[in-house]
Amino acid sequence: MFDKLDFILEKYHEMSLKVSDPAVIADQPTWQKYIKDMGEMEPIVKKYEEYKNAKAQLADAKEIVENESDEELRDLAKMEISEAEETIERLTGELKILLLPKDPNDEKNVILEIRAGTGGEEAALFGGDLLRMYTRYAERHRWKTELIDLNDTGLGGVKEAVMMIKGKGAYSRLKYESGVHRVQRVPETESSGRIHTSAATVAVLPEVEDVEVDLDPNDVRVDVYRASGNGGQCVNTTDSAVRLTHIPTGLVVTCQDEKSQIKNKEKAFKVLRSRLYDLMLSKQQDEISAERKSQIGTGDRSERIRTYNFPQGRCTDHRIGLTLYRLEAILDGDIDEIIDGLITSDQAEKMKAF
Repeated sequence: MFDKLDFILEKYHEMSLKVSDPAVIADQPTWQKYIKDMGEMEPIVKKYEEYKNAKAQLADAKEIVENESDEELRDLAKMEISEAEETIERLTGELKILLLPKDPNDEKNVILEIRAGTGGEEAALFGGDLLRMYTRYAERHRWKTELIDLNDTGLGGVKEAVMMIKGKGAYSRLKYESGVHRVQRVPETESSGRIHTSAATVAVLPEVEDVEVDLDPNDVRVDVYRASGNGGQCVNTTDSAVRLTHIPTGLVVTCQDEKSQIKNKEKAFKVLRSRLYDLMLSKQQDEISAERKSQIGTGDRSERIRTYNFPQGRCTDHRIGLTLYRLEAILDGDIDEIIDGLITSDQAEKMKAF
């Protein structure tokens, strides 16, 4: 580990000299790459320098204990040794986390999909609750949201929704939300007060660039049709909605959010690329079973990850056994405590492998 840290420190100092070189500054793509690489190394470098300072303080304190005759100074040095050892232990753990392999998708924007599962209208209402929860969570982090497709029930429910979430680190936090979300509550139409269980599926996909997915336009059938919805001059008057069918995989993407057919087509292709990328990643992960076991859950959409129990005001994440009794706040987008717990657990599993 420390050989790797010494190598990173050396590379960082080399780059810091290069970025001030006029020849490198003139070559903007190279200069920007160095700046980006330094930005990624900087947290590790700062933490390692902090670690080295603590090691130096420990060595100085030990020297005083061994060579100093003044008992008072020796006692102070012993206290410093204890503090320095605690600091070194803490910094070693933090350095290990910083050295864990990074998910290359962590800084990407997110395409989030919600689909109502079993439970009819009650499942669709829960789908609407989840759409609002993630919208509010994005607002709390000052991320931008953009609805790409929405199939609602007219009663406040959502059968299917596709939303783009744009912001730094969006995927790094939302990637743990993929899976089956279950709700337990008494529907308004239930006269006997019996609790019903419904479910909705959430899929979180990283937005991908054209170069990351080999998408042959000849493999995609494009259909246009009239948008449906609540009013608006373009609704049912122009063929602005777009449906893409990827023939090799059978994947279907629709978009009718924009009045412009061109914009709808552009958004639909973004979603299609992300779904194909997700399919490609899933196949790779299936081949690396050991790595899948080290992840929080498997990202499998069939896996029940969380239960929202309304009668008890309880939310339980089954992957880490975390139960919180503040359901109203959670459905208002206050889910950082859950996500922080998932990240910590994920890091702990990866640390075992490390």
